[in-house]
Amino acid sequence: MSRNVSIKYALDWTTVAYFVVLVLMGWISIYGASYDFDQASIIDFDHRAGKQFIWILTAFGIGGILLLVDYKVYSVFAYFIYAFAIMLLIVTIFVAHDIKGSRSWLVIGPISFQPAELAKMATALALSKFMSSYNYKIKGWSDLIPLGLMIFLPFALIILQNETGTALVFIALLLMLYREGMNGIVLLLGFFAILLFIVVIRFSSFPIQTDRGTLGMVLGMGIILVVQFVYSIFIAKTSKESTLLFYIVAGIAAVSILLNFFFKLSYNYVAIFAVMVSCVFWFVIELMNRFKKYWFIILFSIGSVLFCFSADYLFEKVLEPHQRVRIKVLLNMEEDLTGAGYNVNQSKIAIGSGGFLGKGFLNGTQTKLKYVPEQDTDFIFCTVGEEHGFWGSSLVLLIYWLFLMRLITIAERQREAFNRVFAYCVASIFFFHLTINVGMVLGIMPVIGIPLPFFSYGGSSLWGFTILLFILLRLDASRLERMR
Repeated sequence: MSRNVSIKYALDWTTVAYFVVLVLMGWISIYGASYDFDQASIIDFDHRAGKQFIWILTAFGIGGILLLVDYKVYSVFAYFIYAFAIMLLIVTIFVAHDIKGSRSWLVIGPISFQPAELAKMATALALSKFMSSYNYKIKGWSDLIPLGLMIFLPFALIILQNETGTALVFIALLLMLYREGMNGIVLLLGFFAILLFIVVIRFSSFPIQTDRGTLGMVLGMGIILVVQFVYSIFIAKTSKESTLLFYIVAGIAAVSILLNFFFKLSYNYVAIFAVMVSCVFWFVIELMNRFKKYWFIILFSIGSVLFCFSADYLFEKVLEPHQRVRIKVLLNMEEDLTGAGYNVNQSKIAIGSGGFLGKGFLNGTQTKLKYVPEQDTDFIFCTVGEEHGFWGSSLVLLIYWLFLMRLITIAERQREAFNRVFAYCVASIFFFHLTINVGMVLGIMPVIGIPLPFFSYGGSSLWGFTILLFILLRLDASRLERMR
């Protein structure tokens, strides 16, 4: 026998409460950030707080509608929703107007929205549908190819709209894939790719002697060799071969230093030569012992060398000028307090001036005098820090942490793969937005322009986050809707 359970009893009201609290706190923060002395009411539809109030009401309405939809609809129409989102992204590239350097907004009458926000939800549904197919499991690299294509397609289309920050959000879906069985080596590769990029770019202007190479390339090759040693000792379990390779690399370094007294050698080429010798070494060990352990490290090393060579090209040719300057400011390669570093510098001043208890609601001087650009959108967290201080900022972060933990709890209790995968997609997207947004406001992350969930001004982002969350709540409620 089965029995129906009303949505009222099946709904996770704790998560709804977090949603309402965060939305209301965000609305108050938008009022504080956009407040001027001629604006008395928080519900003034000529100002941003009043406009956000309308977006909030519509978001509540959207959430309620999503809860009334049959939960099976999301699974049945997952691919159709994904195809529709991809079509919108393609149309946006050609018809959207240029707004602050990006072509990512569609205008329909009085409403402007970003299809990229819909694409997050659509991609999460498509991944959930594909991964919930009969007997599907991530067992090898071939199983990741279709998933990677599903993620890469909207990622690439959003990049073409010149919305790099929004596109990077799709990388967060790797966290879901890791939970569903993807080898952790993929995340490790991503970490080392970022590390290599930072090291090569950060120290590319540090010469070793005169015309003898750069510190960035030498350190990059050193990182590759360290990865080889760690892999061979802790994963391949072959310490004898690792010791032999260590002596070979040390010998190459000693000979190169000695030869530099007589010849003009480039340390870049010496470092690359050492990595290539190590690859040949592992290749020989593989042929002699048939371990089938070292093909990965050989391919990784060769790919990393090519990546190091391409890092300068990616930095100079692929990234936009303002993105390059932001990275340079973040890595302390240059100080630009009146240009690219202005936002972050003013944001840190605002947060620091709030102290422990803050200056009080509507009393923040940095925000009231509009020193912080985008202070009610991407940099709204600095308003919280200035007006409510360390304790207020900590309280907001605590609520976000409880909210994320609740999403993970919801994900773990799902019986169906579709619901679980979608839940982890939602948790990953929220986690990425929170971490990057707060990090860039504090100056420890690059400024890539993504909103703080439920806090930043804007109907498009609020609708996007609401749709993600309430589809999840509807799927979670289906757990109890038909109990056996």
